[in-house]
Amino acid sequence: MAVAVVGLLMAGCSSGSASPTSTTEAPQPAGPRPSPIARLVCQDEARQDIASALGEPAVVSSPTWQDHVYSCRYRYPTGAMQLSIKELSSWQQTTAYFDGLAARMGKARDLQGLGQGAFQTTDGSVVVRKDWKVLLVDTAGLPAQFGVPPTSSGDVAVTVGDIILGCWAGD
Repeated sequence: MAVAVVGLLMAGCSSGSASPTSTTEAPQPAGPRPSPIARLVCQDEARQDIASALGEPAVVSSPTWQDHVYSCRYRYPTGAMQLSIKELSSWQQTTAYFDGLAARMGKARDLQGLGQGAFQTTDGSVVVRKDWKVLLVDTAGLPAQFGVPPTSSGDVAVTVGDIILGCWAGD
């Protein structure tokens, strides 16, 4: 069921005028401000798509931008998850950051078909690499079962990662 919901949400993501276009562009280096793709994780469209998939509305905190990381917290009555995107300036930097998260957070398993590389951490969070950006869906603050219907927090992280990546078109 979650796969069907994600497919529908991804189709909705690509139809909005505020979403990135479907043309492929060369990756851009991190700049003084977050890219439109990074800002996507905290915008209303992502919040609505995630709420539809999880069956739980969230209060999203004001985003922060520090050290080329754009981040916000999705707060729910029973817990919270943090979404963040680190913007980098080369393939080498991106790979090093991605591999560093795997070492620091503990890589439990690789995830196939998500971005240009993805893994799930030992706490169920998901890390995805796409172009010169790394998405972290940190679900450590959610209960073990979350959403309507209840789903493991690890599956929630995969679903949210898939929703966000469905909106990325390259940058």
